[in-house]
Amino acid sequence: MNPWRIIISGGGTGGHIYPAIAIAQEIKRRQQNAEILFVGAKDRMEMQMVPKAGFEIIGLWISGFQRKLSISNLTFPIKLLSSLLKAKSIIKKHKPNIVIGTGGFASAPLLKMANNMRYPSLIQEQNSYAGITNKWVADKADAICVAYDKMEKYFPKDKIVWTGNPVRDDLINNNLSKDEAILKFDLKTKKQNILVIGGSLGAKTINETIAKHLKTFEKLNCNLIWQCGSFYINDYQKFDSENTRVLKYIDDMKAAYASADIIISRAGAGSVSELCIVGKPVIFIPSPNVAEDHQNKNASAITAQNAAISIEEKELDDRFEKELIQLLKEKSQQKLLSENIKRLAKPNATKDIVDIIEKMIRKA
Repeated sequence: MNPWRIIISGGGTGGHIYPAIAIAQEIKRRQQNAEILFVGAKDRMEMQMVPKAGFEIIGLWISGFQRKLSISNLTFPIKLLSSLLKAKSIIKKHKPNIVIGTGGFASAPLLKMANNMRYPSLIQEQNSYAGITNKWVADKADAICVAYDKMEKYFPKDKIVWTGNPVRDDLINNNLSKDEAILKFDLKTKKQNILVIGGSLGAKTINETIAKHLKTFEKLNCNLIWQCGSFYINDYQKFDSENTRVLKYIDDMKAAYASADIIISRAGAGSVSELCIVGKPVIFIPSPNVAEDHQNKNASAITAQNAAISIEEKELDDRFEKELIQLLKEKSQQKLLSENIKRLAKPNATKDIVDIIEKMIRKA
């Protein structure tokens, strides 16, 4: 059989890029000589992340359409036309067996041209509320892999496959005990441990909330592993202490998750999928500053299953301390949330998605 020729597009945020890379890596595991090309947006993070993962990428001159009045919107039609023409040229040159989109505005021109040129295509939607790009290209896609149920309100029902989101392999088989993991952070083992994760750059409101309640954590006799992000490390490093680790970034997420009794997190699609596999009690603090309010909708989909607690930023002053204290004291609630969120996990997502890709290639 000839080597698979595959074009993958998705970017703008890590939530679109990490699944794309995970899919590419699984394809390479199955067929080492597969020819994989990424297409992204110039000047966005995929242009650095994809080459670091060992794959070639071509950038398009494209950006998202701003929902509020913006000068950049004036150039949007020109950028879109330019990107559609370049996408057509890329597809003509590489003649892919399949085109894969993982969302974000970078994938729109490529998927649209692949559909128009009648190339097989698959899209992967990470969120519980479908993004504009994936809704735009869904009608002519051959398969749509989703991470939540009830997605037929956005996509043709007969094309939907509930696979879940790809997550890093080391989290799926994490055999570290809590005691082993917490020692990696030089913290005492005989305490409940709270893990705070707000993304690599950091989450301003989460950091402010944690700083405001440090005395509460002390009174509750908890350990705290607080990933405050690169933007905020200089502001919060001073709070590092015997029971608190303030970190710019956590390299060993396997140990961080294993150490935790309770996790406080944003509700990006990738984080939610990881936390379902981790299976610990979670307090979500969704970001209100993302497209189409995705994070609140992701968190709502989990809380609807009684599998997590979600607190909107505007509710933090009224609810955060009360919810945290109650969860720490009630082991039965911790157990219930843990069991329920584990039921939503899809640990074989990447393999299942690539199974579909493989079938589509062999069928074509």
